[in-house]
Amino acid sequence: MSALDLTRAQWRTSSRSVGNGNCVEVAAAGDRIAVRDSKDRPGPVLAFPASAWRAFVTGVDGVRPG
Repeated sequence: MSALDLTRAQWRTSSRSVGNGNCVEVAAAGDRIAVRDSKDRPGPVLAFPASAWRAFVTGVDGVRPG
């Protein structure tokens, strides 16, 4: 497995962020979507195939807080 080059990644904060620091940021990186904790930007990054990320977002979008 090769390292993901994130040097030119354009990170976006979740649109559902409310400014309390509990956010994730996402960036497109080739055929992957990288995800990191906004409070630990130099920390670890998870990377998912774009198709898996789309399936996740689609599934979460249908979930409403109870």
